[in-house]
Amino acid sequence: MKRVNWKKEVRLLPGYILCFAWVAFTAFILLWIIAASLGETNDIMRGEVWTNLFSGDLHFENYASAWTSNNVSVYFMNSLLYSVVGCVATILISAPAAYVMSRFSFLGNKPIHLSFIIAMSVPAVMVILPLFSLASGLNLTNNRVLYIILVICLRVPFSVIYLMNFFQSLSRGYEEAAAIDGCTPMKTFWKIMFPLVQPALITVTVFNFLSIWNEYFIAMIFVSGDAKTAVGVGLMNIVNSMTYSGDYGGLFAAVIIVFLPTFILYLFLSDKIINGVTAGGVKG
Repeated sequence: MKRVNWKKEVRLLPGYILCFAWVAFTAFILLWIIAASLGETNDIMRGEVWTNLFSGDLHFENYASAWTSNNVSVYFMNSLLYSVVGCVATILISAPAAYVMSRFSFLGNKPIHLSFIIAMSVPAVMVILPLFSLASGLNLTNNRVLYIILVICLRVPFSVIYLMNFFQSLSRGYEEAAAIDGCTPMKTFWKIMFPLVQPALITVTVFNFLSIWNEYFIAMIFVSGDAKTAVGVGLMNIVNSMTYSGDYGGLFAAVIIVFLPTFILYLFLSDKIINGVTAGGVKG
């Protein structure tokens, strides 16, 4: 067994304490929300959410109420549609673009690369409001297709720049061997190069999924109809309705339902996300 360097561990002790405190605080907040989602409104208002949790008096009907009465099912499926379609389309656009820009020299390569970097630095609010004015003039507001196109366009610059670093780290021997075997550049990309950057693809997809899933400002402007509302705007609608319904158990149940997809992604893909973040710095 490797001996423990106690001097080094003592020096790192303040960092361990800070990380432990942050994890404990986050876990406490999450457990409190779970307990509140299984309690009654009166218990929540009295601050007795832990009492029911430890006594076993759990109200799972809060989740059924949130899913049906509070329209969480509609918000959930809408955001799932936006996120899945947006992520898949973003990868299909960004991966070939990143590969070509990182592996081939052509006229306009550097200007295009610079334009992606500039696009990443422009705040979304500067683009969205003029686009909304244009969409209003064309009667395209409250349109699912337009909203999906917008979220794709806003995520493509980041995805291209992120993936370029990984394609640059791959050895050119793969392409040379493929060319000897008679592969076309397109076939080489899809059959060989694309699978080799799988960790990066998973990582950037998770980042894009979280960004689209948690989107509020753009969703509030472009898909404001009840049948097309995303989860961020939907949760705000539920919060506003608490003034009249007072169903706080259903509110916290809705929060847990909305939180589950991102939690599941991190739970099952955490190793691949870490590999995707670190692997791009190693040259092949």
